[in-house]
Order: sequence, then structure tokens, then C-alpha cells
Amino acid sequence: MYQLFKQNPNQSPWNRGKLVGQKLPLKLQEIWAIRIRLEMDRRIRDLALFNLAIDSKLRACDLLKLRVSDVSTGGRVNSRSMVMQRKTRRRVQFEITARTRDSLTEWIVGARLNTSAFLFPSRTSKSLHLSTRQYARIVETWVDDIGLDTTAYGTHSIRRTKASLIYRQTKNLRAVQLLLGHAKLESTVRYLGFEVDDALELAEQIEV
Repeated sequence: MYQLFKQNPNQSPWNRGKLVGQKLPLKLQEIWAIRIRLEMDRRIRDLALFNLAIDSKLRACDLLKLRVSDVSTGGRVNSRSMVMQRKTRRRVQFEITARTRDSLTEWIVGARLNTSAFLFPSRTSKSLHLSTRQYARIVETWVDDIGLDTTAYGTHSIRRTKASLIYRQTKNLRAVQLLLGHAKLESTVRYLGFEVDDALELAEQIEV
């Protein structure tokens, strides 16, 4: 016999006041709002982290384990990089734009990081690099700084942002699949969450 779980009437639901489901990607104007805020506040590490997170489209666990040698050769930041994804064990390649290269260079030089060092070392003694929990808190401050609802955004918002913008402009799912390192196209469709939106847009264009 199975007993039905009865919720305590005095106990609040775990998800009350929280947005459950996929986190929203940032819009272009929101990217620039965060970037400008970080530049004005001279938060050099955060600016480098934000720019690289947007460009790389990596999961937090892969982003935070990057070493200086993963993005730099001979003291210069590369225009492209390739890493092995921890979750899928698939290699994924990403571009490093000029803006990101500049911010990374300023951070690496200013922090005096050697080539074998983690790109974003932790400021606590518990870890050699930023933890995913620390990163989540940092993302929350970025979002909060520009007045967005912190419950609607998270680390996956950063990963999804550029992929979403690319898809919106090109409608090329295969390209986005390669950039995200997904094994199946269906995974990319679910991840972007645009299938229903696109269907509605098509429907709105047809009058009967």
C-alpha cells in the first residue's frame, strides 16, 4: 500500500515566489547594460568572466575549469579555443571576440596569472577555481545590478544567450547544435525553447 503525501496546510510550497523552468537568456540591450556596468565599476575579473561566458556558451562546470593555457598561446589570447565538455565528453569549439580578448588580457596581466593557472581562481581556500555556487552568486549580482528579476535568470541564462541570438538571426539549428556541443538536434530544440514560439509566428503570418 502506498500512502498519499499530504502537504502540511501551514507549510508554503517550495516553489512559491520562484520561477520554475528554463532560465531566460539575456537580450542584446541587457548584455550591454551589464557590460557597461562592469566597465564603469572597474570589475575587471567579472568583465572577463562575463564576456568569455557569453562567447564560449559553456556550462558553468566547464567554464570555471578553464586554465590560462586554454585560451592563450605565447602570452596572447587566441581568437578561438576548443575544450572537452565534462558532461558529454564531446569537444566543442568557440570563438573569442576582440572585446573578450581585451578583457581577458587585462585580467590575466593584472592578476599575474601564469599559463598553468586557472583562469578564474577562487578567493577562498576551499577551491582552486571559482565554484559553480560562487559563479551563480556572481551572475545574480550582474542581473540584479541592471534591475532584472533574479529568479528568472541564472548561469544557464549566460550559456543560452549567444546561442539564442544566433538562432533568432539565422534560424540555423544545426549551427547552434554544434556551438553548444549537443549530440542530438532535439536537445538543441528543447534547450532553446523556441519551437512553440516559432510555430506561433508562422501561424500569425498566415490568414485563412
